[in-house]
Amino acid sequence: MTSPEGKYADTAQDPLLIQESEEVYRNPTEVKMSQIVLPCHANHCGELSIGQLLKWMDSTACLSAERHAGCSCITASVDDIHFEHTIGVGKVVNIIANVNRAFTSSMEVGILVTCEDLYTDRQWKVCHAFATFVARRTESGKLKQVIPRTQMEQMEYSLAAERRRMRLIHAEIITDLLNSSAAQLGECQEYQDAVPAERTRVESVELVLPPHANHQVSTFGGQIMAWMENVATIAASRLCNAHPTLRTIDMFHFRGPSHIGDRLVLKAIVNNSFKHSMEVGVCAEAYKGGEPLRHINSAFMTFEVLDSARKPCTLPRIRPEPVDGKRRFQEAIARKKIRLDRKYIISCKQTEVPLSVPWDPSNQMYLSYNNVSALKLMDTRNNWVLTSEKNKVRLYTLEENHVLCFKVEMHVGVPAEQTFHLLSDLRRRKEWDRHYEECEVINQADKDDTLYHIATPSVSKGGKGQDFILLASRRKPCDARDPYLIALRSVTLPTHPPTEAYTRGEVLCAGFTIWEESSTVTKITYYNQATPGVLPYISTDIAGLSSSFYSAFSACSHFLVANKDSLAALPPSAL
Repeated sequence: MTSPEGKYADTAQDPLLIQESEEVYRNPTEVKMSQIVLPCHANHCGELSIGQLLKWMDSTACLSAERHAGCSCITASVDDIHFEHTIGVGKVVNIIANVNRAFTSSMEVGILVTCEDLYTDRQWKVCHAFATFVARRTESGKLKQVIPRTQMEQMEYSLAAERRRMRLIHAEIITDLLNSSAAQLGECQEYQDAVPAERTRVESVELVLPPHANHQVSTFGGQIMAWMENVATIAASRLCNAHPTLRTIDMFHFRGPSHIGDRLVLKAIVNNSFKHSMEVGVCAEAYKGGEPLRHINSAFMTFEVLDSARKPCTLPRIRPEPVDGKRRFQEAIARKKIRLDRKYIISCKQTEVPLSVPWDPSNQMYLSYNNVSALKLMDTRNNWVLTSEKNKVRLYTLEENHVLCFKVEMHVGVPAEQTFHLLSDLRRRKEWDRHYEECEVINQADKDDTLYHIATPSVSKGGKGQDFILLASRRKPCDARDPYLIALRSVTLPTHPPTEAYTRGEVLCAGFTIWEESSTVTKITYYNQATPGVLPYISTDIAGLSSSFYSAFSACSHFLVANKDSLAALPPSAL
């Protein structure tokens, strides 16, 4: 799905259409839906019900997935959704969905929702989302691959693999973080005049009828989400005695299907309230006849209450129920921190992220995602300018929005996997890069992410050297259309503050992509988004006054060739 930030910068033309060989190209999986908001779609404030919007989004995305798969599909999960604006009666909702990438039996579908004012001809973004759909069956048993045609499609295709990785580990990591964070919070603080959480409890039952189901008699995922949003809104209203506005829905997974004839039991309660927002937990369970309840889905939704000036109001505090209520209360505090980390690190534009973000275990997953995604974004750009070339080592530059990036490209006669493992260990980089004077591992966060402290010599005689605290994130290919990746970015650690001995430098985005061109030939590309700490080392190369980049990468090539045999002798489990 095309990145939403620039998608409607110019609404005079459709950004998903390009001219190619005098024919208009359109993504073959793209599906569009336009709906005018009628009073029957709105709440008593005259705003489109988020539940109705979720149904439209799910239907559009499902049609896109089925267009690609050629068979019926079901909603498996939906990533975080942040609703930036409400939509009034009379406005037009435009939804665009297309498949970003297909895996063995699942697909990521990108969804963009915009609002259109027919009287002023204005459009603005409401939200964007990524949903995962699973194909029920295909002729070959495996989904056909998505072939990206534009730079934006290539970017989203590449990022989809990283988002999939985060989904697969999300539940486990969130559970670990909640357990560790909740344990540190201690006892719940008592507030005078707090509202008992029991007062906000809602339970409702829905009978699944044919209009609620798809052509495979399974309940539409969007319909379940709409019912969940309904009971969550009631719970939030009971706390504040006002109409709340839904702002975010956390990532959630459908744990099982529901069918026509099922009774869906929907439960909601306010877990915690903060100054200007509240978290509502909602659960959907199904049963038929005398069967036991089946857990279908759980979600956490964040609401605000807006005043006449559309500013958030101060909310009453909540008094949690004993035992489980206190656990939910504390976990909501931990989730709020996780939510802020996720929004701050992932959702904001790259130029809005400070050079060094504080690292801790609670934001490790999101920093790693941001680290790899930034490198993938740089890799998909196609307007690089060749600055110099020497002995088949090429230096390219790219300047956009007053930011200078450069990349160095070369081929080596070493298998890609061995190249990846040799370059992944930054402690060995000083064997070929004279700018790496010292390198030590600070923390092995997990098997793919490592924190390093790196010291570099001074570029001027008698000056102080620089040091860096870097997060190195490595990724193996998801399939043959992906490269090996080693992404680098600066982070801050309380245990490693700047010292008098060095000037603390920062790296915004750097790293290697490693492409296997044959069993013995590998293309290596090194990227760096130049920052004040990096520019002194490469300015003479970019200006054409030096060719030290050639010397460094020639040494890298010799290093890889000299050490490939040492890795070849190791068993695969050791790599």
